[in-house]
This record gives sequence, C-alpha cells and structure tokens, in this order.
Amino acid sequence: MLNILWASFFILAFFSGIGQSIQGNYDIWSELVGSLFSSSKNAFMISINLTGILCLWMGLLKIAEQSGLTGMLCKFLRPLFKKIFPEVPENSPAYGSMIMNMAANFLGLDNAATPMGLKAMEELQTINPHKDTASNAEILFMVINSSAVTLVPISIIMYRAEMGATNPSAVFLPILFATSASTLIGFLSVAYVQKLNIFNKVVLGYLLAFMSIIALSAYFFISNSPEKRTYYSTIISNMLLYGIVVGFIVAGLIKRLNVYEVFIEGAKEGFGVAVKIIPYLVAMLVGIAVFRSSGALDYIIDVLTGILTLLGVNTDFVPALPTALLKPLSGSGARAMMIETMSNYGADSFPSFVSGVIQGSTETTFYILAVYFGAIKVMKTRHALPCALLADFAGISTAIICGYLFY
Repeated sequence: MLNILWASFFILAFFSGIGQSIQGNYDIWSELVGSLFSSSKNAFMISINLTGILCLWMGLLKIAEQSGLTGMLCKFLRPLFKKIFPEVPENSPAYGSMIMNMAANFLGLDNAATPMGLKAMEELQTINPHKDTASNAEILFMVINSSAVTLVPISIIMYRAEMGATNPSAVFLPILFATSASTLIGFLSVAYVQKLNIFNKVVLGYLLAFMSIIALSAYFFISNSPEKRTYYSTIISNMLLYGIVVGFIVAGLIKRLNVYEVFIEGAKEGFGVAVKIIPYLVAMLVGIAVFRSSGALDYIIDVLTGILTLLGVNTDFVPALPTALLKPLSGSGARAMMIETMSNYGADSFPSFVSGVIQGSTETTFYILAVYFGAIKVMKTRHALPCALLADFAGISTAIICGYLFY
C-alpha cells in the first residue's frame, strides 16, 4: 500500500500540473521541479540534524539499559506488554526501549522519543522472522507512536503565545482528549486485526490507570489561570527532560559504570541509525512536496468543502483543514499551515483554535512510517498504514468536535 501511495503523489501532481497549464499557469512545472530538489535537500538536512539527537539519546539510553533503569520499568509494565506484545520474549531488551519511548511521547519530549523508538524497532527486528515484512509487534508499536499521546503540548502553546493568542493554553484540554482518542482507536484497530485479547483484567486495569492520569493532569491544568498553565507547562517539560538525563547518569554512577564510555558506545549506534534512514526520508518527503506544490492538496480541500456544504454541515472549521490534511504527511508543513491560519484569521479565531488542536491531536504518520521502518529496512508494512491513518482520522475528528465544544 505504501508503494502505491508514494507513486500516487507523483502521478496526481503530474495531472494537476497539466490542469494548471491548461489554465495558463506554466510556472507550475518549475515549481514542481524546484520542490523535487528542495525537498530532497530538506530530507538530508533533517537527517543531519537528527544525527546529533540520535547520538545523544541513544547514548543515554545505553546508560539506562546497563544501569538497570529500563529493567525496573519493564518489570512494572511487563504484565501489560506480555498481553499486547505476545510475540516478544519476556527477556527482550525491546521492552525497555519501547517503554522509554512511550514515556517520552507522553511527556511531550519529542527529541527523546524518536531515538528510543528507533532503538526499539531495531531490537524488535532481531526477533522478526521475516526481515522485509513488519511483524505484529513492530506494527503495534509504530501505530502507538504515530498516534502520540502528549500530556504537555508545549510547542503548540508557545506558537499560540507568539502569535498573540489571549489564552495560548486554551487548547490544552481539547488536545488531551483528541490525542487520547487517536491512540485509543489506533490501539484498538491493531488489536482487532491481530486478534489480541484485550478484554482482561490486566489490560483494562492499565487502561483505567492511564485514563486516571489524564483526568488528574487535566484537572491540575484547568484549575490554574491561563498564565500559570503556560508557565507550568514550560517548567515541567524542561525539568522532566533534564531530570531524565541526570537520572540516567546518576543511575549509571550508582551501578559503578564508566558512564562516559557507555554513552560513547550508544552514541555510535545512533550515528549508524541516522545514516540508514536518509534514503527513506528523501523518498517520502519528495513525494509529499510535489503533491503539495502541484495544488492537488488545495483541490482536495475545495472538494471537501463543497461536500460538507451540500450536507448542511457547519463549515467554520474548513480553514483548519489544510493542517489536518498535511498533519499525516508533513510535520513542518502542518505546523506552517497552523501558523498561516493564525496569521490570516487571527490567533484567537475559531479556525486557528481548531488548527492548533488538530496539530496536537496526532503525529506525522508518513514520517514515522518512513523513519521507523526505514531504519530496519522493512518494505512490507502490512496493516500499519491503514491502522495509523484510522488513528489520525479519529484524532482529527475529535479535535474538530472539541473545537466546537471548547471554543
């Protein structure tokens, strides 16, 4: 399916270019060719920028592994993981990396989450009997990542503050609901396809605890003033991030490890992973770029607007749709659309509010698909993409509904 989708980006862009040429826009071809080169360069630069982050966090993760921290986390979550990842052996180091990745995503620590996720995929690949085909465990892990539950959407709150929103953190609670819906639907869709037994005391118990944490966190933030919400979000996120770094190092020292050498060992692995994902990032980002530059995305939005109007649906949210359509394709593109919406309609407008909630509702599915499966050279992704896109749809739909409820 990924093969067909990727090819479709170029084919649809070509026919869109022909259509615009007929209308007299001959510059479209230079724009398309320009997007080929600029996006391939951008993909390489993303990989270069990611190299340092990968080296840093994979080095720290190596310290966490050898100090026993990941083992402690695994012990706590092992009952749940045994139920939802039945094909992963109990002693697999993949558990530690997956747990650290999910915790980083939950706390909004994106820079930390990606290296840990790539490390987890590499470890899952070692027990995958079919190296060119995604295993059930790899698919479930990827879908959970692409749905991305985030407790503290600090980047979106900061963008809203910079654009002059009266209450930048007003999107906090809607985003919490939207991203939770995305993760829940993504998990349930994979569980259905893989026939996982999730209706048992263990899974339901962890799910209840997870929802309780979300509810308590939501209560803490909404009980404070808008100014304090932004302040606490910033402080808590940065403190947690630096606290994790120090915690890893201290744990290594307590274990009498040579933390410097262990860090270097892990950092070398991070460099290798960064190099391997370059071709996959180039392929995906170039396809997305030509699709966007051709105007095909604008055409889809116009069609959706017409359909919604005919159905009698309130179309006040339509200006936020570009963010929704770009979110699964390009994180930077969706972010740019969110900022553009705030510039055109005002940071406190309804479209801008909905756009911000959509931006935090889910992750960049195709980027994660390309990076995570590209790192382990998996070409056949099976049901990973449909389940991830279903999670995206659930998150974005919930974001729009929450926009009407909370604005």
